[in-house]
Amino acid sequence: MQSLFIQRFLTKNIFVAYVVALLFLFFCVLLGVSKGSLSIPFSIIIEVLLTEWLNLPFDFEIETMYINIIMDIRFPRVLLALLVGASLALAGASFQGLLKNPLADPYTLGVSSGAAVGAVFVLFTGLTLPFFGRFTLPFVSIVGGLLTLIMVITFARLIKKSMSAETIILVGIIFSAFLGSIISLMIALTGEELRQIVYWLMGSVALRGWNYVQLIFPFFIIGFFILLYNTRELNAMAFGEETARHLGVNIQRRKMHILIGASLVTGAAVAVSGTIGFVGLVIPHLTRLLWGPDHRHLLPLSMIIGGGFLVITDLVARTIIAPSELPIGVITAIIGGPVFGMILIRQRHKL
Repeated sequence: MQSLFIQRFLTKNIFVAYVVALLFLFFCVLLGVSKGSLSIPFSIIIEVLLTEWLNLPFDFEIETMYINIIMDIRFPRVLLALLVGASLALAGASFQGLLKNPLADPYTLGVSSGAAVGAVFVLFTGLTLPFFGRFTLPFVSIVGGLLTLIMVITFARLIKKSMSAETIILVGIIFSAFLGSIISLMIALTGEELRQIVYWLMGSVALRGWNYVQLIFPFFIIGFFILLYNTRELNAMAFGEETARHLGVNIQRRKMHILIGASLVTGAAVAVSGTIGFVGLVIPHLTRLLWGPDHRHLLPLSMIIGGGFLVITDLVARTIIAPSELPIGVITAIIGGPVFGMILIRQRHKL
């Protein structure tokens, strides 16, 4: 009864939802930058960031060591984790809205695996496209994810003309297994010099600086605005395609826009961090339970909470067995696997 009251209060007061989500993200960022082999107080972190970005003067001088640790090591890593988590949660919320199924996310639909194949192919061949330069890696990864999604949908239509969400997810899981074998083949052919790809594929933002933030950021911004532009259409399609068509929605065009936007953010995230599963499944589902299914707010709130969630997950991954690190994908799989099972059981009970 109490949880129902809280949900109704938060649903009616969407401003409160954004304040809570942004405070959560702010705290996660500060905590992620603060904790490590050397703990840094929150006050110093805020002062360093304000000094570096706004050139604000302070009464005392900050040690150079703190500035180097924050600006060169921890903050770019935390910012990258934030962007990756936000991207995956945003894509997951979009896929779930489009397919009207909470089990849909980049991982279960095979998009992450397709993007990973594209990224590993670039690393395997050393490919550099003339026009894209250093953006070849995220571009090929995005193309791989989008092509995989198109093949999954096409194959699902061949199996079942009604193309139910369950069929698409099943086909996506099959494609993920197939693409995983292709990745394993490429890794086996590389020899010892690219064995670290195995660790990368498990998901990590370790040893990645500002260059990787610059790689993902433009694709994240473009994908975000594409998906945000289609939130009203996602709301209309939630009542069925016929209803949406009567409301004046161009179904095919809007579907393609949503697929492209979600593939953009997913492919860019996989290119810089490897395959991190279940973020796009868990975060949108929990956000929907708390603040309702209105995609105008579900997408940005999922994005904010997903960013904070992955920052905390990365913090756990690099501190739980310090000085060694766990891949982020291991932590998200431990959390996401049981949640996936609970959502599946809940869906079956509704049928």
